[in-house]
Amino acid sequence: MSDKPEELTVRRVLRPGVAPLPSMTWRMLSNTAVAPELPKGLDAAWDTAAGLLRRVTRRRGQFLARAHRVLDLDKEITALTDARLREAAMEMRDLFRTGRDSSKDQIRAMAIVREVCFRQRGEKPYHVQVAGALALHNGCVVEMATGEGKTLTATMPAVLAGWRGRGCHVITVNDYLAKRDALSMAKIYNFCGLTVNYLEGETEEPARREAYNADITYCTNKEVCADFLRDRLVLGRMRDLASALLAKMLSGQGTDRLVMRGLHYAIIDEADSVLIDEAVTPLIISGDVPNGEQIDAYKQSAAIAGKLAQSQDYTVNRRYREIELTDSGADKVAVLAEPLGGVWAGARRREELVIQALTAREFYLLGKQYVLDDGKVVIVDEFTGRLMPDRNWREGLHQSIEAKEAVTVNPPKDTFARVSFQRFFRLYKGLCGMTGTAAEAKAEVWQIYHRPVIVIPTHRPCMRAQLPDRIYATESAKWAAVVQDIKRLHLTGRPILVGTRSVRASERLSELLTAENLPHAVLNAVRHAEEAQIVAGAGQPGHITVATNMAGRGTDIKLGRGVAELGGLHVMATERHEARRVDRQLFGRAGRQGDPGSAQAFVSLEDELVTRHAPRLTTILRGRYGNRVDELTGSVVRRLFEIAQHRAQRHALAQRKNVLKSDDYLDESLGFAGSER
Repeated sequence: MSDKPEELTVRRVLRPGVAPLPSMTWRMLSNTAVAPELPKGLDAAWDTAAGLLRRVTRRRGQFLARAHRVLDLDKEITALTDARLREAAMEMRDLFRTGRDSSKDQIRAMAIVREVCFRQRGEKPYHVQVAGALALHNGCVVEMATGEGKTLTATMPAVLAGWRGRGCHVITVNDYLAKRDALSMAKIYNFCGLTVNYLEGETEEPARREAYNADITYCTNKEVCADFLRDRLVLGRMRDLASALLAKMLSGQGTDRLVMRGLHYAIIDEADSVLIDEAVTPLIISGDVPNGEQIDAYKQSAAIAGKLAQSQDYTVNRRYREIELTDSGADKVAVLAEPLGGVWAGARRREELVIQALTAREFYLLGKQYVLDDGKVVIVDEFTGRLMPDRNWREGLHQSIEAKEAVTVNPPKDTFARVSFQRFFRLYKGLCGMTGTAAEAKAEVWQIYHRPVIVIPTHRPCMRAQLPDRIYATESAKWAAVVQDIKRLHLTGRPILVGTRSVRASERLSELLTAENLPHAVLNAVRHAEEAQIVAGAGQPGHITVATNMAGRGTDIKLGRGVAELGGLHVMATERHEARRVDRQLFGRAGRQGDPGSAQAFVSLEDELVTRHAPRLTTILRGRYGNRVDELTGSVVRRLFEIAQHRAQRHALAQRKNVLKSDDYLDESLGFAGSER
């Protein structure tokens, strides 16, 4: 996991007629919409205890029992004609719109929507899907296994939220899924008397306003957050919407250019990705500020960094991703920078520039953290393997990497407005989410968002066989074992999905498979255009698919004819991830909806997870086993990966909490400073 912060930059910087604000003004924007403050000290301890109590009282058994009450109405609801079913839905809409609905009404409403799903799509939600819908309606983050029908499940709480008339945002992870889900579920919403729309990155302003005015709006986290920031810029120095409405009444201006109508209710798909993995990524509205001297400094720092030697001139702490210049290194930098003048005259600034360049060289590798696309540095999302063309590393790191790769160095941008996803989603009055993996993060989800996590059982028993990890001393021995196992399974005709953590690893494995004459498809950030076709065929007999992490997430892999009899899809992980739930997401591609399947991880003592997060024990074990090529056994080597993963998860959580504390500090200090202007 990259420790340097990233930012999402909105390409369409401002709306017509919205001028860039003074540098202090953007700092005031986050203070005009205040997220609930996190408790501290004894209050935090009490809040943690309350979270445990909430998770106990919001048991899945409660929702499963209530789901049975919904199913008990099936005979009555099924007997209704289409016309009478529509009338029943309209009656419920009127009831919910006035806020006079009771828990009994909510049960009946779920039963009505369940029948509408069947008549409009031929799919009647199962008992567990109804339980998931009830948990979502009650403000929970729901864990439902891959292939259990989360998209259909979300329609039930979305209808109930839409009936209240204040808007419901269904948040997805990309434009394709937003459009697909909105169009595929539109008949359900329309039958229930609701309008539905969706947003894409290229949606223009009038269409955006129309989309947000719909009862249900499908959109990505980036788009809804960006529109929130743009609306804050439109409001300008007006502290809140009430001030804007007052200005509208007095002068006729103030709200005409707003596209949103508030943040009332959100259902988040892939909630672990949105609320945790991308939680601290700030979305920024910014503009270019050309600075030739600054660009030259990044190029010069890359040249100086190339003349320094590790250990002699600088030290590397791989666990915390830190670079420190030695005394001799600092002296050497001073000598090399002396002819340059300008920003290089100050010791602190020149050392910061060189350390940044060394960080880019040591920790950010081509084909792993980023790729070059059309001469530009493009970040690769570690959790999905997708390219992130709108994302940049902050604090000059992106420019340092551009200088390292000798491509065009773009100037840092001037910020007009910003907000982190973590802060933004806490602004919603109603918030819930669903994902295939959330149990490991239940404490964090409560601490940050005050949402309990509910694990919903599968509709059919999971038939996936989870095989023990195979551990090797070196990477080369691990890759050789991976290829041999693929060859063995391929002879049986079973489809195989191999997950890698980087583009570089996927390309390396592809070369090894090609050398063995094993036909395969590669799905990574470089070959993302073929994603849909590759994922669709991954479950066919004899197919070998190599994919970076969770590429294709959100798309089910269906088994081809005869594959179930062969044992189903086999998933192989070529490294353990820093978050255990990401491993579970990958393994969850096998054994969906009661299908047979199996999963196994291949790891080595040279993997980044253990060398970074358990370096001492790893060094001892590498000294003991040397370059052995056979599989390693024993409780110590197996325990090593558990220790490293636990430390990595704890480290990542600490980082996210620190970012949140920093946001709170900026709110207090800069908000106060801004109000004094």
